Amino acid sequence: MANQKSLFDNNIPPLPERMRPSSIEDYIGQSHLTEEKKILSSFIDGEKLFSIILWGPPGSGKTTLARILINHSGYELFQLSAISSGIKDLREVIDKSNINKSMGKNSVLFIDEIHRFNKTQQDSLLNAVENGTVVLIGATTENPSFEIISPLLSRARVLRLNSLDIEDMNIIIDKALNYDIVLSKESYILSEESRKFLITQSGGDARKLLNTLEIATMLMKNTKEISTDVLKESMQNKSLLYDKDGDYHYDTVSAFIKSLRGSDPDASIYWLTVMIEGGEKLEFISRRLIIFASEDIGNAEPNALSIAVSGFNAVNIVGYPEASIILAQVTTYLASAPKSNSSYMALNKAKENINNNEMPVVPLHLRNAPTNLMKNEGYSKNYKYPHDYDNNFIADNYFPGHSMELFYKPSNNGYEKFIKDRLKFLWKERYE
Repeated sequence: MANQKSLFDNNIPPLPERMRPSSIEDYIGQSHLTEEKKILSSFIDGEKLFSIILWGPPGSGKTTLARILINHSGYELFQLSAISSGIKDLREVIDKSNINKSMGKNSVLFIDEIHRFNKTQQDSLLNAVENGTVVLIGATTENPSFEIISPLLSRARVLRLNSLDIEDMNIIIDKALNYDIVLSKESYILSEESRKFLITQSGGDARKLLNTLEIATMLMKNTKEISTDVLKESMQNKSLLYDKDGDYHYDTVSAFIKSLRGSDPDASIYWLTVMIEGGEKLEFISRRLIIFASEDIGNAEPNALSIAVSGFNAVNIVGYPEASIILAQVTTYLASAPKSNSSYMALNKAKENINNNEMPVVPLHLRNAPTNLMKNEGYSKNYKYPHDYDNNFIADNYFPGHSMELFYKPSNNGYEKFIKDRLKFLWKERYE
């Protein structure tokens, strides 16, 4: 199944792309944003664009709405995907936008999956957005409060999109069957039972609905009636539905990681299987497991990282399909292991401290003194060698200056409980 040709590899645009509306009149759903006197109606009436973040679940119409707004604005469009673009691409867009600005032309940058930009990439946008060089329109499935840096978020308006309701989905089905350039030629019939099943299983995701509908028509033989059975068969063809560059890919990965974090080995195995059956690269899954072992388990079970790395190496040695057994073993182990994100949180707190303060000066007693000149300058002077003391420990200050911060707060889970007790014994004042 993993080698089955995907619908997304065909030269013919898939049904969701063929059905994508180009005007606000044809746009379905999100009336709380698009109706007259609502926030986006001013854009459609030709008023000046301002930066916005479109936040909503997969298939809710974020990209389509962005395209409609941009088409009505008359601004020059620059489009990037956060999945494949870097700072160099952003700088090129900003440079071109500066040229446009000097000529009295407006520029808009649309970034899909904007939450996948790291902090440095997001920082590089700040000045251009703030001074009006470029208007930013971002689309994200993740909560912007957690995924987008505060300075950038404060310069944009967040607009929440909702999953499409039953009425919206019915309209989309009718339009696809009656007006699509391919499906409308065949006079397909969809019973009420099949229609209800399709809408229920699509969960408010227009893209999933249309992909399933199109796959169903591809599987049908000698009939025009789209039955519930053929729809079920369509949904089982995960390699056709699983677009490794689209929202479903990232949503499935998210469900997989959250199931691992929730210590549910059964749900973790379920989402692992969805990815494998959809043709996901096994190396990608292995890398995610390595990251998870450190970020969400850490010192609560130190062997987790070793097992995840061993799994990655074993997957590369064995290959598909047997490598899926190895991934199942690693997945169930990590899901069942005690959890702690204390190391990850310590890193974030240290980053915040460093970014909010001047570059630290390394104290003289912590510097090496390999030459006489360095010794004469006081390098390594008064350094206390821990192994010369009881328990191979001496309470000294290893920070720059006099402040000693508490970044690492071990949990009470697994091996980290032992670490916590030891640190409390060693650094009594810090761990009061």
